[in-house]
Amino acid sequence: MTAAAPVATSVATDDATAERKSWLEKLKLGLRKTGSSIATVFTGAQIDDALYEDLETALLLADTGVKATGQLLVDLKFRVSDSGTSNPAAVKGLLVDALAHMLSPLEKSLVIGRYAPTVMMVAGVNGAGKTTSIGKLTRHLTDSGASVLLAAADTFRAAAREQLGVWADRNTVDIISQDGGDPAAVSFDAVSAGKARGRDVVLIDTAGRLPTQLHLMEELKKIKRVIQKTGPADDRGGTVAPVDGGTSMPPHEILLVIDGNTGQNALTQVKAFDDALGLTGLIVTKLDGTAKGGVLAAIARERPIPVYFIGVGEKLEDLATFNAREFAQALLA
Repeated sequence: MTAAAPVATSVATDDATAERKSWLEKLKLGLRKTGSSIATVFTGAQIDDALYEDLETALLLADTGVKATGQLLVDLKFRVSDSGTSNPAAVKGLLVDALAHMLSPLEKSLVIGRYAPTVMMVAGVNGAGKTTSIGKLTRHLTDSGASVLLAAADTFRAAAREQLGVWADRNTVDIISQDGGDPAAVSFDAVSAGKARGRDVVLIDTAGRLPTQLHLMEELKKIKRVIQKTGPADDRGGTVAPVDGGTSMPPHEILLVIDGNTGQNALTQVKAFDDALGLTGLIVTKLDGTAKGGVLAAIARERPIPVYFIGVGEKLEDLATFNAREFAQALLA
C-alpha cells in the first residue's frame, strides 16, 4: 500500500488576533501577583546595587531559582551598560528582553505528520491537570485535521477512565480502555489499534504519580518499553523532520504536564521524569491566579525541554501555545 503524501500538521493554534489578545490578558491576570512584586522594584530614582538586590529577591520569590536569577541579573546588567540608560523604568523593558532570551529555547511547536501514527505518551502527578490537558490537546489536534485515538492507561482509577471517556465523546474520537487492566497492555493495544485504523495520533494517558514513587516510575518505563514492542511507525518522510533527530520507533513524544503553582517542585518533577523517560515536551497548567511563573526560567536554565502549551483556566480556549516574549511580557507586566 502506498503511503499517503506527508502532511506537516502544526498543533500551534492559528487563533484570530482578538482571541490571542484575550488569552494574553488572562495570562497577565494570572501572573499579576508576580508582575506587581517585580514592578515595585523599578519605582526607585536610580539604578544602583539596591535595585539589583531588590530585583534578585523578587525573582527568587517568583520561583525563578538561584541559577536562573543569577544568569538573568548578569544579562540585565550587560544590557543596561550597553544601552547607557539611567532610567530605572527602562530597566524593566531590558529585563523583559533578558527573560525572553532565556525562555527562547522552550519555544517550540508540537508538530505531527512524520509518523503514522504519532504516538504520544503523557505523564504527570495527580492534580496537575493531566487528563483535562489531554482532552484539550485532543481538540487542538482534531481541529488541525488529525485523527486521534485515546488510550486510558490510567487503569487503576475509574474516575480517570471516565473523565477521559467524556473527553473522547466530546471530541468524537475513539478510546481504548480496560477496567483494571495492565497499563502497558492497554498502551500496546492502543498503538496497535491506531496503526490498524489508520489514525494520525495515539494519545496515551498514564496514571498520575510522584517521582518519588519509584515502583510507579518503573511502571512508566515499562509502558514505554512495551509501546516500543509495537514496532516502528510508518515513516512518511518528506519535509517533516524527526523530533530531535528521533526515529520512527514509538513513543515519538513523551509529554509531562506540570502545575504552574508548584514552584521549584515543578523543576524537580521535570528532572525526575526526564531522567526516567526522556521527555520531549511540557504542558504547564493553572497559570490562573496564584502561580508565580518564574519556574519556567528555572526550567530553561537547568532542563530546557520545550513548553508546547500553557494553560490559564478550565475552558478549551484557555490552553494555548507558548511564546517566550509574550510570557516574559505577561510575567513582568
